[in-house]
Amino acid sequence: MRFLIILLAYTARAFAASIENCPGYTASNIVDADGTLTADLTLSGDACNIYSTDLPDLTLLVEYQTETRLHVKIFDTGLDVFQVQEHILTRPSSQNISSSDAALQFSLIEDPFSFSITRSSSGEVLFNTTGSQLVFETQYVYLKTQLPQNPNLYGLGEHSDSFRLPTENYQRVLWNSESPFIPRLSNLYGSHPNYLDHRGDAGSHGVFLLNSNGMNININRTDEGEQFLEYNTIGGILDFYFLAGPSPSEVSQQYAEVVGLPAMMPYWTFGFHQCKYGYWDVNYVAEVVGNYSAANIPLETMWSDIDYMDLRQVFTTDPERFPLHKMRELADTLHERGQHYIMMLDPGIHRLGNYSTFTRGDEKGVFLKADDGSNYRGVQWAGEVVWPDWIASSTQDWWTDEISRFFDPESSIDIDGAWNDMNEASNFCSDVNCDPAQQAKDSNNPPQPTNPPRNNTGRPIPGFPEDFQPDPAPTRRLRSRQAASGQMKGLPDRDLFSPKYRINNHQGDLSVYTLYTNITNADGTRQYDTHNMYGLTMLTATRNALLARRPGRRPFVLTRSTFAGAGARAAHWFGDNASTWADYRTSIAQLLAFAAVHQMPMVGSDVCGFNGAAQERMCARWALLGAFMPFYRNHADLSAPFQEFYRWDLVARAARKAIDARYRLLDYAYTALRRASATGAPIVNPLFFLYPADKDTFGIDTQFFYGDALLVSPVVDDDAESVTYYLPDDVFYDFWTLARVRGAGANVTVDNVTWTDIPVHIRGGAVLPLRTASANTTALLRRNDFRLVVAPGLDGTAAGSLYLDDGESLDVGDEMSEIGFAWDGATFKAAGTFGYSTDVVVESVVVLGGEQPVTREGPWSLNEPFEFTLSQ
Repeated sequence: MRFLIILLAYTARAFAASIENCPGYTASNIVDADGTLTADLTLSGDACNIYSTDLPDLTLLVEYQTETRLHVKIFDTGLDVFQVQEHILTRPSSQNISSSDAALQFSLIEDPFSFSITRSSSGEVLFNTTGSQLVFETQYVYLKTQLPQNPNLYGLGEHSDSFRLPTENYQRVLWNSESPFIPRLSNLYGSHPNYLDHRGDAGSHGVFLLNSNGMNININRTDEGEQFLEYNTIGGILDFYFLAGPSPSEVSQQYAEVVGLPAMMPYWTFGFHQCKYGYWDVNYVAEVVGNYSAANIPLETMWSDIDYMDLRQVFTTDPERFPLHKMRELADTLHERGQHYIMMLDPGIHRLGNYSTFTRGDEKGVFLKADDGSNYRGVQWAGEVVWPDWIASSTQDWWTDEISRFFDPESSIDIDGAWNDMNEASNFCSDVNCDPAQQAKDSNNPPQPTNPPRNNTGRPIPGFPEDFQPDPAPTRRLRSRQAASGQMKGLPDRDLFSPKYRINNHQGDLSVYTLYTNITNADGTRQYDTHNMYGLTMLTATRNALLARRPGRRPFVLTRSTFAGAGARAAHWFGDNASTWADYRTSIAQLLAFAAVHQMPMVGSDVCGFNGAAQERMCARWALLGAFMPFYRNHADLSAPFQEFYRWDLVARAARKAIDARYRLLDYAYTALRRASATGAPIVNPLFFLYPADKDTFGIDTQFFYGDALLVSPVVDDDAESVTYYLPDDVFYDFWTLARVRGAGANVTVDNVTWTDIPVHIRGGAVLPLRTASANTTALLRRNDFRLVVAPGLDGTAAGSLYLDDGESLDVGDEMSEIGFAWDGATFKAAGTFGYSTDVVVESVVVLGGEQPVTREGPWSLNEPFEFTLSQ
């Protein structure tokens, strides 16, 4: 890290010296139509051509799109430079409001051209490029903005660094990459070029640069101590959306209006999920399900990694270890038990003449092409592979057909969702000199699991057909999970492999372990420009295919690779982390960034870690923490020991407690997701989102609000049984004991936190809907009644909500209930819409705050309003 800081400091000084010699641009022909502004930008002097060729003529477009959103776009006048395709990320419509009605104001200096964004209400400068030159070249675009001292910046993901970004010698690299062990100070699986700037009492604002090209974003200070942020991209245009807030939550919601509101997920996806790369055969998968049942740990969804495939070929099953008839039995039995099943779908398609998925795709021309027009070849699990061109017009039909064939409920495996992995895309070729055929041949004998576990007791697996007995171990050896180590389509004559300006991709050159950047997409664009969106286009095709397979039902897609807008289509997990306390802690910061800033609410980490051996106590802590994240899945690598929760008595006890609480709270979380999908309100909140004026909350990334009412403060230190957490100046209630706790805006240290405990507090002012009991499946859970917990705030009042629907329909129409609860200190009221008919009732209402909780027994129907008066 020290070396990186020194390198960044040196590089920043070198840039400054060179960029200062660039002429910048002059604005002319300025047309201000009140709601829009346009101008021509012309190179002010001799081109500096610092990293490529300066473009002489640019166009500026400013749109006051809404009262809180300002669009500023700087692009080449000839419209040759690549711009993100509208069909991949639809642009928000503009309401064309008057600038006098806008919360943000744009102003410019003509020569040399610079611009600033200010807040209308206060005149505060939020973004200011004055004092630095705009550089706009064929393969390098540079823009620098001033910042206040020690700013509170969040976002610019995906990364494994602190939630609040460092402000000195810090760099964010955006280039989607295979990233085992989620390295620090590195680019990871996703690119989200947006940030939130929080300024306490002055409010928050957001900045989104819609640009999919690789980039370095530097946050640092000048030699004079002035704070700045600078963009250094290797292509594309400057397409900014400025979001006025002023609250942090409003910034998040305004960002959702730009990239798309989050997808509403099925109810069951909030259940507990289990997976491992290395489940040897279908019998062992069933055994894991049976073991969870025997251990009395609810399991909602079983997942299959690439183990199930025949020689790692997608849309096949291994005939020896995962024969189709047993796979059908597995899926059917899970469904009979009210459980679910999800399988892996990787993008690498085996280039093999008798492999029907390949031949059908080849006939339709769906694969990415090399410069000579042949299919571009690389290496992935199956060996020599080709990759779908998700932009090609025929690819969606082909992918939909393959999914419909292989997952036909009547003749094949009836899955409930799909898992897209390796979609950065990950390529086992280490450089552009790779011979895919030879590379595949050389790496065809990787290690396989030794001593595969078996059901040696001979007992029947609970709930499964008796013929689920172990098969003889197959003799084939399979690859290890990780590799060893004028149309706005892009300007011609660029160095697509090694541009002169180098982004600090942790893998090295742009094409290392991924698709080569000179590959042409079907629409004439290049992977150089679209690389960061490959995963987004794949998950979009998968979502569409699942919708076609089951029209009207919400599809569930889990993706590793993401770009801006992915949350409107899929869920995400934080990739191949490690079974370490450090990655346990990091998962909290990642959760906050994705759920609160990047508008991806259904997220979580591989609980207990993916790589390495999970330690028992750490796994117990992670089982508790994961239960308060939207997506909750235990997952481990082929090389890792088995780490299912039932492996240790301590972890099993922690998991039972965690899942019991999670399931009783499931409708609270589901209601929060509904709110997110309707308005963009975050499903997980950093503390400063709810206490924006409290400076002590700005840097907290080891606590979070699950929804807007539950403060989760996990033990985070290695092997610790004590935790120090922050309680804002407010009233709280211990979730487990319901005892009132008065926060003082200070740290609280709690000792003797057992390995099956996690501190959780209800925020004062909330009404919390809880199921009266947990259940083994979410289907059974939905039959349980509710208990409403009223936690009065400092003013003695409380409010909350409950959303009910069938849990799976894409469009529920009027068949939903959105019920608001209110307590004024004496009277409790339930009102709203009651379109979803249910036999479930509110069994009781418990009001906290006195010496003892006061309970009013019901029942009250959830099909109509009700109210009552209660004396404490």
